[in-house]
Amino acid sequence: MKIRILKPGLLSTIQDMGRRHYLSQGVPLSGAMDSLSARIANKAVGNTDDQAVIEFTYADAGFRAETDLLIAYAGDGMRLQCAAQILPPERPVFIPAGTVIQLIHSSIGVHTYLSIAGGWEIPEVLGSRSTCLAASFGGFKGRSLHAGDILSGIGQLSAISASLLRILKNEQINFAKWSIPRQLILPANRKVIRVTPGTEADWFNSQSIVDFFLAPYILGRNSNRMGFRLEGPEIVRTKNDELISTAVTPGTIQVTGSGQMILLMADGQTTGGYPRIAQVASVDLPLCGQLKPGDTVYFKEISQREAEVLYLKREDELSKLTTALKSIFL
Repeated sequence: MKIRILKPGLLSTIQDMGRRHYLSQGVPLSGAMDSLSARIANKAVGNTDDQAVIEFTYADAGFRAETDLLIAYAGDGMRLQCAAQILPPERPVFIPAGTVIQLIHSSIGVHTYLSIAGGWEIPEVLGSRSTCLAASFGGFKGRSLHAGDILSGIGQLSAISASLLRILKNEQINFAKWSIPRQLILPANRKVIRVTPGTEADWFNSQSIVDFFLAPYILGRNSNRMGFRLEGPEIVRTKNDELISTAVTPGTIQVTGSGQMILLMADGQTTGGYPRIAQVASVDLPLCGQLKPGDTVYFKEISQREAEVLYLKREDELSKLTTALKSIFL
């Protein structure tokens, strides 16, 4: 299976679940900004969750099927379209060779993930196929995708992928009648981000803490895969000790010397010297990955125990989806 990128859009890169074993050496996690959508796209074609996907930012992109394809996509940044036909998300789609697919912008979110049966044939670097743009390694030649790039599938299909291909293969575009209900996995209010208190949460005055949990914050335009600038009430410190550079991770919310907040994202640094007011719960990081400049969010405090329970519940739901697919197609 093979595609040719006709138009890469604003930013299109190869990502997976990130490189988790080199944080102590200062290597960013990288990986999908919305890991839930990336996993669902992979599950829909019978891949394991950690296979590489293409992460499209917004839309205005397109590709041509150089061979017959079995793909799936998930996320809120765009919709796939062939001529006037909108291809449904979160399910396997068969596309015959020669078909041109356009990516049409959706106003809901930012990122969308394209999987291919078997996964994209991308070499692993430090245990991951993710693109680290800051250091120019991983992914496709260490860079974003360009017009003319040709990407191939690994070719070795899982039993589920092979079964889906046999069922859906056709002379025209064909897709499954079922889908993986991502909306049912997400919380009802996607603008409320659940957080646990940060290690230095007691460094700020009481009014700042009240504002943090009650006031709206707007995603600033100076935001990217490394981190989001959050515009809102100034956070005032009562403790002005110097903080030795310490561990941070995607989801860490730091407060700068000017009282503004930065939410670290997939390509964020692994250590930092700003105090940490909060940590986004893992289950809500995919929500953050779909935020765009101008979006308003609120923060809700939960305990670390609650965050762990939410994480385990999410993983159980995803595990049941995989089991259900195996029971149907194996």
